[in-house]
Amino acid sequence: MSMTSPALHDLGVAQLAAALRAKQVSAVEAAQHFLARARDHQNLGAYVAIDEAATLAQARAQDEKIAAGSAAPLAGVPIAHKDIFVTRDFPTTAASRMLAGYRSPFDATVVSKLADAGCVTLGKLNCDEFAMGGTNENSAIPAVGCDSVQPVRNPWDTSRVPGGSSGGSAVAVAARLAPAVTGTDTGGSIRQPASFCGITGIKPTYGRASRYGMIAFASSLDQAGPMARSAEDCALLLSAMCGPDPDRDSTSLDRPAEDFSRNLTDSLDGLRIGVPAEFFGEGLADDVRAAVDAALKEYEKLGARLVPIALPRTELSVPVYYILAPAEASSNLSRFDGVRYGHRAQQYSDLLDMYKKTRAEGFGDEVKRRIMIGTYVLSEGYYDAYYLQAQKIRRMIADDFQAAFQQCDLIAGPVAPTTAWQLGSQTDPVSSYLADIYTLPASLAGLPGMSVPVGFGNGHLPVGLQLIGNYFSEARLLNAAHRLQQATDWHQRSPV
Repeated sequence: MSMTSPALHDLGVAQLAAALRAKQVSAVEAAQHFLARARDHQNLGAYVAIDEAATLAQARAQDEKIAAGSAAPLAGVPIAHKDIFVTRDFPTTAASRMLAGYRSPFDATVVSKLADAGCVTLGKLNCDEFAMGGTNENSAIPAVGCDSVQPVRNPWDTSRVPGGSSGGSAVAVAARLAPAVTGTDTGGSIRQPASFCGITGIKPTYGRASRYGMIAFASSLDQAGPMARSAEDCALLLSAMCGPDPDRDSTSLDRPAEDFSRNLTDSLDGLRIGVPAEFFGEGLADDVRAAVDAALKEYEKLGARLVPIALPRTELSVPVYYILAPAEASSNLSRFDGVRYGHRAQQYSDLLDMYKKTRAEGFGDEVKRRIMIGTYVLSEGYYDAYYLQAQKIRRMIADDFQAAFQQCDLIAGPVAPTTAWQLGSQTDPVSSYLADIYTLPASLAGLPGMSVPVGFGNGHLPVGLQLIGNYFSEARLLNAAHRLQQATDWHQRSPV
């Protein structure tokens, strides 16, 4: 019996995997259904590459495994990847002119792990160029179905940003163009778009997921994670994505893969949730505060206890991040010089001229801005004043968290100070940087963090609750999120 197609996109990963195993729907049918939805909603700009033949070939292979009884746990589940992960079957551009049309000879570790778990790739998702940005307005690659570059649009209100840098990923899940997707989070790039689009996303502890094949922005901060509608779905994907990869990624932690869904239904009785005063000061919009407060009350009903805590260096996280991340970006992006791969200027007089013109033509404004900041803070005379100081404060921020975790098990607060803003309204880069104030501290400390939908603000725009755990406490975070989602239905609301 085939399932009625309208219901397919309303199924989460766990439900879809069960339907595929029970042969109620085939992997090919599921893939075709989501590809058709992606075509119908091209106006959102979520996808930058689709290859129907490649997707259906992957789906047929999964159908054969299901028929043979050798299927992996997520066999046939269609997902899509942020265009930061290199893929053999699809171009990888990092949403930059610098890599337009680039085809990788190999798959990123995260991509191959999810393929081993049985997932079928629908395509590549739009993002801010080289994952630099919090609005998804910095993409330089036209989305599928568009002749020119367009911003990615929030499906709850298409005049607003979806958040970034994993904006295409968040939109694909919210608009039901994929049941789940991959994203990356350097300073909040999974959590903020998840909050703005009303979905669930988790950034694991730094080093949990391999960075091999993930185009580097800031190597000491970048981390891959899943984005889906529910904590249960995120747990299934995260379990498949994580695990050591020491031969190919020196930052990968030597910790075996875990089943992150093992504690999903545990009781929250006695759970201590730390509420940092610094996350609820001026600058936090009233509608966001109200939704977050309501979620915290819900946790109290579920048996958790709220504990006031302090993270005194929260406001320093913005300047520290915007010194360290650009410094690493300037170093990482020096490889895009027009010599080995990617864009090369057509007209130049000598090698130096080729470098200059290639980089001037290939990189967008935000990327250039960050490379210049990074090069400046690493230059002689400024290295000690900026870069070293920032590293010291980073250490202190991590220590603040460890002091806080003496008093609590999890930390909760808003993801962003406001809901999604209007496209094109933030012309000043600094105001966009300040919007990361609540997500940056956990990134700098390398802690796991997630965004869970907890309601709507003004204009019916989604609000996310941020949960931060101590190192390696992803299972506990997902348990707290799942229990909230059993008691509320915010994660099931859909804009389409």
